[in-house]
Amino acid sequence: MTNKTNLLLSALFSFGALGVRAQEATPTSVAAPSSSVTFTPAVVSQYMFRGVRLGGLSLEPAIEYDSGPLALGLWANVPLADKVAGQSDPEIDPYGSYTFTLIADQLTLQPGFTVYTYPNAYKANGFYSLTFEPNLALNYTIAGVKLTPKIYYDVVVKQVTYEFTAAYAMPLKGVGTELDFTGTIGTFKATDAIVDASPCYKNWGNYWLVGVGMPFQLTKASKLTLGVAYTKGSDNFIKQGTSAKTENTAAVGRGVVTVSYAWTF
Repeated sequence: MTNKTNLLLSALFSFGALGVRAQEATPTSVAAPSSSVTFTPAVVSQYMFRGVRLGGLSLEPAIEYDSGPLALGLWANVPLADKVAGQSDPEIDPYGSYTFTLIADQLTLQPGFTVYTYPNAYKANGFYSLTFEPNLALNYTIAGVKLTPKIYYDVVVKQVTYEFTAAYAMPLKGVGTELDFTGTIGTFKATDAIVDASPCYKNWGNYWLVGVGMPFQLTKASKLTLGVAYTKGSDNFIKQGTSAKTENTAAVGRGVVTVSYAWTF
């Protein structure tokens, strides 16, 4: 495979399809008043997104404003190891959502969006500098388990992603904390995965994640969370025009350790 093709394939790393990128994280937010700002610096051992490895050890700071059902935030990734040259250093993603309560304490509808930005992206190597991904989630809670089917559509890379998440918090009253369990499965397909490619590159694949986090309340407004997860991408292929499909070798299985500190004011 040529060097040029390898550069183009690396552009696909960002489009395996936040919450923050959210998608690979265990819960870290602090219980907050009706209107608040939460700042959450974090360190992750691997940068994995929808089963695709985007880098190694990374800093992931985030800030979020919450007012009732409205959430607006900014999330970033700054890789410290295994950077993707010309693309992932840094990534800065504004995001937002609004929650409509359908059945109190049980069922909500949550439209949202993420703007993925890469200030140092090399367009000549096939990287997009900005994409926009609206999403829609339905949150249903039964017997303490939160079930969330979600759909995303990136209007730039023309990618649809279907995802299902289950989350459960198990109290640990003896030590004054809890275990936050999360499981996610997803599948995606993009039809314009590389900028200005002709014919267009398609990219599709599946992924899953299981994780657990343990939060420690340090003060009324601050919390330290330790998390560990395992995530894996599978059946991830790329294809240009009528050429044969090629496996995306960045879709792998990795364990991820996360340490985050959330401060709400």
